[in-house]
Amino acid sequence: MHDGLIDLGSDTATRPTPGMRRAMAEAEVGDEQRGEDPTTNRLQERVAELCGTEAALFLASGSLCNKVAVAALTRPGDSVLCDHRAHLYRWEAGGPAVTSGVMFDPVATDDGHFTAEQVRSRLQSGSKYVPRTALVALEQTHNFAGGTVWPLERYEAVCDAAHAGGASVLVDGARLLNAVVATGVPAHVWAAPTDAIWVDFSKGLGGPFGAALAGDGAFIEEAVRFQYVFGAALRQSGVIAAAALYALDHHVDRLAEDHARARTLAEGLAELGCRVADRVDTNLVYFDPTPAGLAPEPFCAALLDEGVRMGPVRGSVRAVTHLDIDDADITAALAAAARVLAAA
Repeated sequence: MHDGLIDLGSDTATRPTPGMRRAMAEAEVGDEQRGEDPTTNRLQERVAELCGTEAALFLASGSLCNKVAVAALTRPGDSVLCDHRAHLYRWEAGGPAVTSGVMFDPVATDDGHFTAEQVRSRLQSGSKYVPRTALVALEQTHNFAGGTVWPLERYEAVCDAAHAGGASVLVDGARLLNAVVATGVPAHVWAAPTDAIWVDFSKGLGGPFGAALAGDGAFIEEAVRFQYVFGAALRQSGVIAAAALYALDHHVDRLAEDHARARTLAEGLAELGCRVADRVDTNLVYFDPTPAGLAPEPFCAALLDEGVRMGPVRGSVRAVTHLDIDDADITAALAAAARVLAAA
């Protein structure tokens, strides 16, 4: 809980724990731009080991990982195939179009997971008339499809289809470790069929900011070039890298607690008459309070007056469990929701 506010608006609301703050204060630092920050170097080695890749690059945000990866894997005028609700496509202010001159080819899905057949049907080799499909972008877990986890067999088939058609594969791994905990499938298995994948530290892992992009050595070398193109050198970044290392040591297994609390929240909202998404795979709960008497926007406004934050998203409400939410907060949030709906 944050100063009396139960913040279920996003898992980015987490604040560094006391242990994480100590690790940050004690971090050994150097010049990251020269490759001389020892803590950042350790983090990059740790993420590469986690993902089974040759190298990794620490960057300021997951959105920057997406932009750097797109820049490194495409050329201007190329097409990026993605889900129609992909964060890369809908929620990054058109960044890749600005920074890399690419266009998107969105695929409509129910759960955020297109098929190998859909990939094969949309891939284009390019000509003087049509853009080349240079990149297929996946999201694991898929945020706006409800925190859904890709089925491994479908995921691998999609990656194989992309590569067979001459396209690279990028995985937006903002909540990759949520998928790891939910399925028991290690990060290196999710990374193996991809060209680029990243891990975010500012969401369920509780870091203040930062993400790490992983891939083979040639890709990371090109990613470093675009890091500088985008003005994203970090200097003494070990202070933040130390928080990420602490998170990997202490905050991964406990993601299962967030998933359990999300299911409890979903069940409670359904009992209040809300229409809850069929799947709650991880820590995101999407629901529509309209059947219980209140549309998403006024519901969220009234709930905030009760000290609970959730977010209206395209005709539904999103609630996200995380490190700073405990069982008592879930109970209190459901009680607040009950009061709001009763008043409506």
